[in-house]
Amino acid sequence: MPNNDLGGLANSLLDLLRQGFAQVTEPWFAYQLVIVLILFAGAKFLSRSIVPRLEDRARRIHGHPGILRAVVALLHQTDWIVFVAFLFLALSVMRAVTWPSRSWLVAVVLSLSAAWLVASVLSRVIRNRLAARIVAWLVWLYAALVILGLDEPMAALLDSLALPLGDFRLSALVILKSLLVLAAALWVSVLAGNFLEERMQRTSDLTPSVRVLVGKIAKIGVILIAGAVALSTVGIDLTALTVFSGAVGLGLGFGLQKVVSNFISGIIILVDKSIKPGDTISLGETFGWIRELRARFVSVVTRDGREYLIPNEDFITERVINWSFSDELVRLDVEFGVSYDSDPHKVSELAIKATAGVDRVEASRRPVCWLTDFGDSSLDFVLRFWIRDPQQGLTNVRGEVLLALWDAFKENGIQIPYPHREIIMKQPKKLPDGLDGLPAD
Repeated sequence: MPNNDLGGLANSLLDLLRQGFAQVTEPWFAYQLVIVLILFAGAKFLSRSIVPRLEDRARRIHGHPGILRAVVALLHQTDWIVFVAFLFLALSVMRAVTWPSRSWLVAVVLSLSAAWLVASVLSRVIRNRLAARIVAWLVWLYAALVILGLDEPMAALLDSLALPLGDFRLSALVILKSLLVLAAALWVSVLAGNFLEERMQRTSDLTPSVRVLVGKIAKIGVILIAGAVALSTVGIDLTALTVFSGAVGLGLGFGLQKVVSNFISGIIILVDKSIKPGDTISLGETFGWIRELRARFVSVVTRDGREYLIPNEDFITERVINWSFSDELVRLDVEFGVSYDSDPHKVSELAIKATAGVDRVEASRRPVCWLTDFGDSSLDFVLRFWIRDPQQGLTNVRGEVLLALWDAFKENGIQIPYPHREIIMKQPKKLPDGLDGLPAD
């Protein structure tokens, strides 16, 4: 029962306190405490002179990010490494020259310090600093309970705090174990999933859409399997989660419609290969190229450096222009006009020649220029040419073509007209006297 388990934990704490109080009254406790404090101060002082030298050598490591990250993690704990080394030497000397009972405090501090050192260094693998600190503290607390002999009473107390759910008994110990094992399993599965996804991206035998689809499926599959295995490991029957799955289904029906819709839309996009990373697209007023396909959105980078995260559903329900869906070649039109004094045959020839000299204009497809209309003040033409890199922008290449036309026309005396209007002013005729309906003077 909870009271009995709480009493057992209290008795264990009292026994530990009695043992500590008995040791405190002896002179060797004070000696050990002074030794620990001196060693800690010495480790702090020595680490201040060691760390700068080690940092200079660490900066010389290039091309090995994994090794550099491990070295940095150790550098941050230099004082604790030196402190643990000092404690180990002091404990060895004290046990060699005196009774083991006179070095128990040094042994406990050594065990706790070593546990903290290992937990803090290993937690550096986690990139999120807050999560790394939480993991380090949890690992150290568990190690401290084991070192002090309080792990079994604490486990009994947590196991006594239980809630029966039919045939299943949900205790605080089970919840804690489940959270820890599930977090560790998900972390490992995410790393494995990212590794598989990166490997798929490097496979040249598959198309970009298939690589993304297979990578996402592999990553999600690994995470689901890891979660199921973690819950089964701590003794949770997965059939007991049917109630929670029903609640999740109800939540999907009411509040997560858009999330599910975007997720399904993302799968459809990957399957039908309508867009893929690297494609140049236009959606509404957004023009750019696709950088990445995610489970919920598509990352589109525009020419001005902005990155738009567009929901997958928009690519299914709205009109999308994929400039490089089946072919990278894109045709552009430039309209212009010249004066009626110009020879349209010569204008067309000059326009084609000038356009072909622009770098980004595709050389394999010759530009064409057609007379389209006899305008109010100009002969109207349309110039058509092809490019192969629409992701580099459309406005800039049109501007280069227009500048080439301007230079060619100016060199050959062809005028580009501007609209003009002719206004004729007429004087009103003076009517004879009496015809305007007014009496004569």
